[in-house]
Amino acid sequence: MTGVLASQQLRAMILDGRLSAQPSITDEQVQPASLDLRLGTTAYRVRASFLAGAGAKVEDRLKEFEMHRIDLSDGAVLEKGCVYVVPLMEQLDLPSNIHAVANAKSSTGRLDLLTRTITDGGEEFDRIPAGYAGPLYAEICPRSFSVLVRPGMRLNQIRFRSGQAVLNDAALSALHAESPLVDAPPVISDGLGFSVDLKPEAGTLVGYRAKPHTGVIDLDNIAGYDAAEYWEQVHSDTGRIILDPGAFYILVSREAVHIPPAYAAEMAPYLAMVGEFRVHYAGFFDPGFGHDAAGGAGSRGVLEVRCHEAPFVLEHGQIVGRLVYEQMDEVPEQLYGAGIASNYQGQGLKLSKHFRAA
Repeated sequence: MTGVLASQQLRAMILDGRLSAQPSITDEQVQPASLDLRLGTTAYRVRASFLAGAGAKVEDRLKEFEMHRIDLSDGAVLEKGCVYVVPLMEQLDLPSNIHAVANAKSSTGRLDLLTRTITDGGEEFDRIPAGYAGPLYAEICPRSFSVLVRPGMRLNQIRFRSGQAVLNDAALSALHAESPLVDAPPVISDGLGFSVDLKPEAGTLVGYRAKPHTGVIDLDNIAGYDAAEYWEQVHSDTGRIILDPGAFYILVSREAVHIPPAYAAEMAPYLAMVGEFRVHYAGFFDPGFGHDAAGGAGSRGVLEVRCHEAPFVLEHGQIVGRLVYEQMDEVPEQLYGAGIASNYQGQGLKLSKHFRAA
């Protein structure tokens, strides 16, 4: 066994008790190459973000940093700029040859809702070592919008791996030659580079910028919000924009991306030397992403961009991130977008599913 575990393998782990939850895990949580994680009934407002650290339990560290706790049973607001820890419904009992990595779901990232997974004994966010047995927690920090959450909401997801299955540059080049991964000449260096689109085929709309003072977003309210109340449109007729420090942007990749059925991918930041900004807080791309999009040309990658220390000029076609491809251990029984609730197949520039289409 080597590679990312597919949906049918995750279901087998559920039957074996390796993945368990109270209440039980549902079919809707199982994705082609990951498992959605659900919020529990209590949120702890904490003074600061933390990791448990070697030999320590999150439960014990919460006693050090907890300010107050919030019952989520009837819904509760997590306020912008605050840090919360929420015990998740799921827990793990991993075999010694299976490790895991977690990430925010796409809609979570597009709301600038920083969500990371922490574990007992954890010394890294979103990384779960092989053989881990114990509870899972979500650290949640709303960055742009306050949000209304309830138990059972799925803000993050977890992907399981056996061994090291990352494709090196030679293997990635060979895969692109066999099954094109982008609709442009590939830039391959420690993954597949992708760039930003600031010269749309029609019009001048190139992205959105989060407004600083907005109302609460109920995460169950799909297509319930007017985008103009929460986002400013970003236009450019020069192929260039200036990122403001601290601001959050939704942009789109110039390339249409394709993830073949036997592979999964994760979006990673590019080199810090190209600019002080971060791209994409929700990094999983499932097998089949862009595989059956209209015309077979793939799907654009949405970029969640936050600028850091100083204003930064972003140019059309500038490389801003990279996709790291991994071999699946098995091809999933069901692919992204193929009869499952995949909100972003065939996408272009698109806000999260909570906003009505213009």
